[in-house]
Amino acid sequence: MTTSAPGSKFPNLAGLPDLPDFAARARELDANDPLAGYRELFVGTDTPLGYLDGNSLGRPLKRTAEEINRFIHEAWGGRLIRGWDEEWLELPEAIGGQLGRAVLGAAAGQTVIADSTTVVLYKIVRAALAAVKDPRRTEILLDTDNFPTDRYLVEGIAEELRLTLRWIDADPASGVTEGQVREAAGPATAVVLLSHVAYRSGYLADMRGITAAAHEAGALMVWDLCHSAGSVELAVDECDVDFAAGCTYKYLNGGPGSPAFAYVNRRHLPDLHQPIWGWMGRRDAFEMCPGYEPAEGIRRFLSGTPAIFGMIAMKGTLDLIEEAGMGPIRAKATKLTEFAFELHDALLAPLGVEPATPRNPELRGSHVTLNHPSFRDVTAALWDLDVIPDFRAPHGIRIGLSPLSTSFSEVLHGVAAIREQLLQRLSVEG
Repeated sequence: MTTSAPGSKFPNLAGLPDLPDFAARARELDANDPLAGYRELFVGTDTPLGYLDGNSLGRPLKRTAEEINRFIHEAWGGRLIRGWDEEWLELPEAIGGQLGRAVLGAAAGQTVIADSTTVVLYKIVRAALAAVKDPRRTEILLDTDNFPTDRYLVEGIAEELRLTLRWIDADPASGVTEGQVREAAGPATAVVLLSHVAYRSGYLADMRGITAAAHEAGALMVWDLCHSAGSVELAVDECDVDFAAGCTYKYLNGGPGSPAFAYVNRRHLPDLHQPIWGWMGRRDAFEMCPGYEPAEGIRRFLSGTPAIFGMIAMKGTLDLIEEAGMGPIRAKATKLTEFAFELHDALLAPLGVEPATPRNPELRGSHVTLNHPSFRDVTAALWDLDVIPDFRAPHGIRIGLSPLSTSFSEVLHGVAAIREQLLQRLSVEG
């Protein structure tokens, strides 16, 4: 793949007396980036807009517009209802299988595309609880800094089933450790639910160690992979994970509201029952007869009609991930976050900005969170200037670095803009 010089698109990097060394370094990093050519495949990367929020919503691929247009005119418009029999009914398992293979480290038959992350997590947690036959296991273990939807839905399940929640008091700057899980899990623990990458700090949990700790306590392990799928190498089969869920609109570029994925370890599938029975999860969806009989395998985790558009969009990114490989993608994510720390130390730390993300690359995902009391206002100003990170209360800017679509020059462009806006506010306050 060939690529133009990303730095040439960002005019704010020219003429700043204290940035020329970083500008040259960013150009060098881009020139030596083996994945640099992938950036041009995404919409908007040929503009000066600096996008540092790929961990919330990924850019669309250019090919997606062509594929959706073709789908509308040929598959939907041409084949109409016949499309369900010819292809669409199989997409949740077909795309799910590719996602499992390319992203999760999961063998075939264990991953399916279905619903939103919240609904998928509800299905998985309820199914896991139903699989625990020991009546003494009445506790769900989770942490205080997990993503809100995870906490809310488990609170609802606990109220629904009259279970007890046991909370790990997570440090937002470090996340949940194996030691904390070993200390908190015990004879009453039924299910442990944690995020692999903390949404706020970017802390990367020890999947293998924590899963083993849950199993040694006799509990089942559920992982939320929203902030790691597509940016961190995963090996859910090797780590003996029981269940996992994640969204597809971040690093997998499925688009706003694209459907989530569910992973269920094959050892659980034969006897597992999920709680939302719908026609697509039945043994024969079109038999239309009384009574629900779950489909064989992972298909039983479907409920309603599959979201075809979202799967078409994410298919392009899954193809790129299979081509590039998760190893090189993770390597670039590490370099991007290392560069963000370099820029922080030189340009933002002197202004009182503090990182909330671990400096050890083995302990972080693909985003870096920086804290300053002025960052809520700074973020709003940056958005008006077409520099787009996101803000997380109480005072954090998250710099989300999507390895296939983000350049090193784009990171410098964004951090330079953060510094400029922060300097303006500090000068006014001073």
